[in-house]
Amino acid sequence: MPNEARVVPMRPRAPRPQARPAAPPTAPEQGRPAVREPLWRDLVGDILRRERLAQERTLKEVAETARISMPYLSEVERGRKEASSEVLAAAAGALGLGLGALLARAQEELVRLASRHAGPGRGPGASGARYDGMCLAA
Repeated sequence: MPNEARVVPMRPRAPRPQARPAAPPTAPEQGRPAVREPLWRDLVGDILRRERLAQERTLKEVAETARISMPYLSEVERGRKEASSEVLAAAAGALGLGLGALLARAQEELVRLASRHAGPGRGPGASGARYDGMCLAA
C-alpha cells in the first residue's frame, strides 16, 4: 500500500438539546474575517527586501555577495522558501546586518502586527484558531 494519507469524512453529530444559552459568537462568526498571523519566512523576506531596496542594490549584487543563487534569494525575499540560518546569515551579512539584527527586526514586526490584530481579551500571542475537526496520522 502506498504511503498516502486518506481523509475520511465524519457524519455530523445530531444536535444536542441545550440546557443553557450558547456562548456569544466569536469574531469570525460575527462577520469579521479571521486574522491570519504572518509567517516567519514572510517577515524575514520582507525585511531583507526592504533593506536591499533601501540600499538601492540589485538582487544580483546581494546574491553574489552572499554567495546565494539569485533565484533562491528572490524566493526567500518573497517568503516562498524557508531559508536556513546559514542562508539568512549570509543574506543579512551581504546587507551589512548581523543575523541577530535581522531576526530582531522580524520579531519586532511580528509583535507589531500581532498587537494590531489582537481582539478584546486576546494577547499578542493568541492566534484565536478554532478547530472543528479531527486529524489522525499514523
